[in-house]
Parts: sequence; C-alpha cells; structure tokens
Amino acid sequence: MKFAKPVLAVSLALLGLSTQVAQADALADIQKAGTVRIAVPQDFAPFGSVTSDLQLQGLDIDVAKLIAQKMGVKVQLVPVASANRIAYLQTHKADLVISTLGKNAEREKVIDFSQSYAPYNNSVFGVASVQVSGPADLAGKTVGVARGTFQDLQLTDTAPKSATIKRYEDNNAMISAYVSGQVQLVGTGDFVAYALAEKAPGNKPVLKYIINESSCSVGLNKGEAALLGKVNEVLTAAKKSGELNAIVQKWLNVPLPAKMATTFQ
Repeated sequence: MKFAKPVLAVSLALLGLSTQVAQADALADIQKAGTVRIAVPQDFAPFGSVTSDLQLQGLDIDVAKLIAQKMGVKVQLVPVASANRIAYLQTHKADLVISTLGKNAEREKVIDFSQSYAPYNNSVFGVASVQVSGPADLAGKTVGVARGTFQDLQLTDTAPKSATIKRYEDNNAMISAYVSGQVQLVGTGDFVAYALAEKAPGNKPVLKYIINESSCSVGLNKGEAALLGKVNEVLTAAKKSGELNAIVQKWLNVPLPAKMATTFQ
C-alpha cells in the first residue's frame, strides 16, 4: 500500500505525457507529410466556388492557402458541402475545415475552433410580398436552408412548430429552389442572398430579419492543441500585418470588423 501513491503519481504523469504527445500528433503529421488537407466550400461564393477552368477560388480558399504558406507546407484543398464538412474532419479526410464554419455550443462539443477570421451574418430573406419580421412570423410558412448550416440549426431552435424548414443538400440546391419559386423564404448568409438577387431579379430577396450576427472560424478535431495554437498564431500575425483584412476586403467588399481585427486567441 505504501507504494500506491507514487505509482498513481507516475501513472498520471505518463497519462499527461501521452496526452501531450497525442495533441502534438496532428501538427507533427502535417509537417512530416509536408501537406495540410483543408476542407473548403465549392458552391458558396464568395467564400468558395469553382472557376470556368475548374479551379477553386474565394475567401476561404485564400485563407486556406495563407495558413498553409505560413505553416511552411503545401495545401491540399478538399471540396465539401455544408452537410459533410464536420464529418470530413472527424473521419480524418481533412486536417482543418475552412468553410464558413460558425461556432456554437453544440459544435463545440465535438470539434474545436480557432479565432474568427471573417464576418458572416445569418438572416432570413424572401420575396417582398411575404411579411416576416421575426421568428414568430414564420408560423405556417416554409423556409429553405442548406442542410447542416448555422441557419439550419438556428431556425430549428427558433421557428414555431408550424413552420416547415425545407433542407437542401447544398447552397446551389437551395438557391435553385428559391429561383424556381419552390420556396419564398430562405435562411442564409447575407452575402449569399445578395448574390441570389442576380439570379432571381424578378423575386429579389428582401432582408426580413437577422437571425444572428456571426463569424467564421477554422474547425479542427478535439485535443489538437499544437495545431490549434499554430493556426491561431498564423491568424494573429495575418491580422496584425493586414493580410487577412486584404483577403476579406477583396471578397466581401468590407473591411475586417475592428473588434475581430484586434481580438486574438
């Protein structure tokens, strides 16, 4: 019995050491491979879309390339949809997710988040003739969302039970549904709605109400402290140098919000 405490202490120390090693594995593996796999959007301009020559472009793509460059490794872009981006991370098909990912309590139970790198408001938009000014006004109405997005989660929590939330597999499907008149209301990011106006000039989407003021963060698996620290180090430096502001300004036509630009992690 007199050896129980020392043995326990040694066991705990070894456990702590093994945890530190596990946390460092993801970053070490990336550095060893010389490549970081980053899940990015491909149907969500201006954050991510495909050019006529089949190249990915957008705000999230530029941030992914910036992080890889500052880490000193190559980037492998992994196109994902909103519904499967977290699954790609959890099944280790990607090391990081940079895909308009918003932070909330439910997601924080399963993955970790970096500091914010871009603004992203979530709102309800619709045709002018439909009167909606808040969640209660969605009673008896149908609203389209991209499955698994922040808007999907938020409207599920706040819309009346009589509201119908129609979920589409990606933003293109949701946009098509609005343009064709299948839905008159959509829950989406502000920048998506403004782009929507170009495709549906006859039913130009009107802002009904802001669901939530949000922001985008990099997602990564739990327990990867070294990798999280490296990503935050890169984002902090990019905020201070103005590189991140230039990317946001380029794609969103607005500067990085002052509070976000001076908040580090």
